[in-house]
Amino acid sequence: KPCSLPQTMLAIPLLLLLVPGLILYPQQAGDGLDEAALERMQQRAEYLNQQMTRLIQELEQMKQEQSGGAWGGLLGWQFWAGEANAAGNTEDNQEKANRKDDNHNAKRKLGSRLEERMHLPVLDLDKGCQLITDLMDKLTHIFGQGLSNGFYPVPQQAVGVGSAFEGWSPRRAQDVVYRVLVPLSPPPGHAFHLELDAAGMLQRNFCVRVELLCTCTRERLGEDMLCFLHHPEVELRRRQDPSLLHTLCTGSYLDVEKTVHWFYGFVRVAWLLLPQSRHWRLTLQPCSRSCKFQLRKDKESFTAEMIFAVRQGDSDIFVCSQPAEAGIPSTRWPETYAVAEANFFRHISRQAPQDSCHCKCLQLLTGFLMGVGFSSYALKTVVMHLLNTVPLTQWRRRDFGQRLMDILKYLRCSLDTKQLHHFVVGNASFPMEISLPSGFRVAEAPNLFEHLASSPNAHRKAVQEYNCLLDRLKQLPIHGH
Repeated sequence: KPCSLPQTMLAIPLLLLLVPGLILYPQQAGDGLDEAALERMQQRAEYLNQQMTRLIQELEQMKQEQSGGAWGGLLGWQFWAGEANAAGNTEDNQEKANRKDDNHNAKRKLGSRLEERMHLPVLDLDKGCQLITDLMDKLTHIFGQGLSNGFYPVPQQAVGVGSAFEGWSPRRAQDVVYRVLVPLSPPPGHAFHLELDAAGMLQRNFCVRVELLCTCTRERLGEDMLCFLHHPEVELRRRQDPSLLHTLCTGSYLDVEKTVHWFYGFVRVAWLLLPQSRHWRLTLQPCSRSCKFQLRKDKESFTAEMIFAVRQGDSDIFVCSQPAEAGIPSTRWPETYAVAEANFFRHISRQAPQDSCHCKCLQLLTGFLMGVGFSSYALKTVVMHLLNTVPLTQWRRRDFGQRLMDILKYLRCSLDTKQLHHFVVGNASFPMEISLPSGFRVAEAPNLFEHLASSPNAHRKAVQEYNCLLDRLKQLPIHGH
């Protein structure tokens, strides 16, 4: 059910955007204007001053009534009024210009100024993404050349996921983590079968069962491989490497921690064969369910994390090594939607205007969450929902302020109703170009705010964190104020 807000609250953001634009029209009187025109302009200026005074009073009243603060006061009235005064002080003698065009241009310039004046970190994400992608391609190639005859999981082409590869990382360049998902395929003579292990509130968990396959036909065709099912164990131990079941599995299931530990060793050896090793220094960082490392050269530094995964069929949904919660068994692989979401951002980037502000909005808001504790994934989900409903032509740079308020309004409505639907699961309008397992689009969408509905304390804390976010936005450093 759509969230509803008081009409006054909904109207204020629009008025705040339009009032500075209207002030652009009655600019300072120049030569060539008759007394009647001057009088009309003076009357209009007085009228607009009265409207601004009324708006200020409404904002102050709503600020007292609403725990979250007024929408219109979101970015501080001083900023909007300052923009209006700056516009009013600009000389423009083209009295005969069309008012509609003036207002449109004013609103566009205001959105551009708003984006320019917010201090967002300038990140060269493309360089880091290219470096890590190239490194992963070379590691995969080395594996294929040197270890493909063994019976270990076979890494496929890595897929960049997360904020860095989606283009909205809120962190400083030296703090960005470039995450890649590495799909694993079964080695020859083996098959992977996903078995649902536990259905969590927001995420399902699977076990990856490893099955041995008959390879007698391949042996008869001259391939240098014995069949694990039909050759004596003594001969297998003497002539062939052990099966995956005897190396990286616990029982019949692929073990996350054993797989990560093995891959660490592979990266440590393979690094010496890479051309990057002549210029960069690799530092592996300990982690039980992913492979983290840092690359350094002079003053440059890049941190990457490899997350291992098994694909569900031929879809963009995987089960992965990264846990959704601490303490889960090492044979449990949580379901991940990271690849589908990253592909959604790529899908949007291909269709959106070149100056689209969706990543800037997300970068700004998630940047203010650092130290606050509110979920950045919730904000990302809100932005994805809006990208799927608001025409992409309305995400241009000039629309920055309005889209920012749309995001916050959507988030506040979701907090009030304690409902924020998952974007991928149960979304019938999810782009068909992105492959999902059968039934995903018509499944019941998980509620990311389910915990708020069951815990009043959690809901109270979430609202407080939202208000803290608004306070931080109101204190944005703006040049000239």
